[in-house]
Amino acid sequence: MTKYVINGGRQLRGSVSISGAKNAALPIIAGALLANDVCRIENVPKISDVTLMLEVIRGLGAKVRLINKSTVEIDSRGVRDIPADDDAMREMRASYYMIGVMLGRFGHAVAAMPGGCDLGVRPIDRHIKGFEALGADVEVNGGRVYASAKGGRLVGAKVYFDDISVGATINVMLAAVLAEGQTVIENSAKEPHIVDLANFLNSMGADIKGAGTDVIRIRGVESLRGVTYSIIPDQIEAGTFMAAVAATGGEIMIKNVIPKHLECIAVKFEEMGVEFEKGDEYMLVRRTGKLESTNVRTLPYPGFPTDMQPQISAVLCISEGTSMITEGIYDNRFKYMDELKRMGAKVQVDGKVAVIEGVKKLTGAKLRASDLRAGAALVIAGLCADGCTEIRNVHFTERGYEDIISKFKGLGADIERVELVEQDEMADVG
Repeated sequence: MTKYVINGGRQLRGSVSISGAKNAALPIIAGALLANDVCRIENVPKISDVTLMLEVIRGLGAKVRLINKSTVEIDSRGVRDIPADDDAMREMRASYYMIGVMLGRFGHAVAAMPGGCDLGVRPIDRHIKGFEALGADVEVNGGRVYASAKGGRLVGAKVYFDDISVGATINVMLAAVLAEGQTVIENSAKEPHIVDLANFLNSMGADIKGAGTDVIRIRGVESLRGVTYSIIPDQIEAGTFMAAVAATGGEIMIKNVIPKHLECIAVKFEEMGVEFEKGDEYMLVRRTGKLESTNVRTLPYPGFPTDMQPQISAVLCISEGTSMITEGIYDNRFKYMDELKRMGAKVQVDGKVAVIEGVKKLTGAKLRASDLRAGAALVIAGLCADGCTEIRNVHFTERGYEDIISKFKGLGADIERVELVEQDEMADVG
């Protein structure tokens, strides 16, 4: 077990390179199994969720070879029609993509219900609705999902989502690319990683049109081929570094980004007094003056992303005035607010709304992360706080951020990853 130890109060300066997008890498790795061939995937982030996904596909018979730190070769010719490993499936939310993949390739799938961060009720009923529209019989029993295509192959159909769902949009895409006929997904999610997945599948020979809009059309093909493909940069990692320099002050160059993907995040920081200069593949972020309050409502893309809500909330804790955060996606995303209160933040939470009254400073404290993005928010709070901050449960943060410690240290932060000694481990359990 480990913890992060941060001595705050240092401005951030320098440059940082953003890794591949976690939310694109996981479905793309799963989607490589649709090819029955060899795929080489580049710009893969070195994070624990990717490690778990690679473990899942190895268990199904895929051969995985690490070419270098960020390139993975996946040979799916030996993938077998067997249930995915229950323990690995339960470790992360994105494991449910294996249901769509196995349904698409073999006509049936058996998989444990997915795990991941506790962000409230996160059913997979919209995924199941999509699979059933494509002609699958689906049953959830004993913590497992059993799905089988009638006649052995899915059949294209119209799929309408009452509520926008990123995960369900991706899963139906994965299932439909090898289905017979045309599938039309209406009210689909538009996130950048959905477009990236569509580009990956199209490069393999799929026929997908409309990704990035609210209607996606997929004409099923008989087979897919192996390709070499590079994953897009991580929008949320880039936004996290924006939030960090907003909190500490200073100036950083964020490299290897797609600025268009970051506009929905940057606009809120600009309202707070943060300055940006944009290039083709970089953003210069600067904060020299005071921080102003603002109101934020999380929405599906191109709205402000829910995965950036904790990070901007940490910054708003030290802004001037009162801010309101409305969480429009998940029911249980404010648990980290109690940790910010331990640092002196003034926050009131009522259901899916948090009211933040800015204070002049936060003070270092001993904290525990409750989920992936909450962990990032606590790091940001620690970087701008007076004194020392210790953060435990950092395994959450490492699910989605590659080399977060070395990247922040490269920007001048005083932050260390420390192994817990025995008495610390006992305290952590208690």
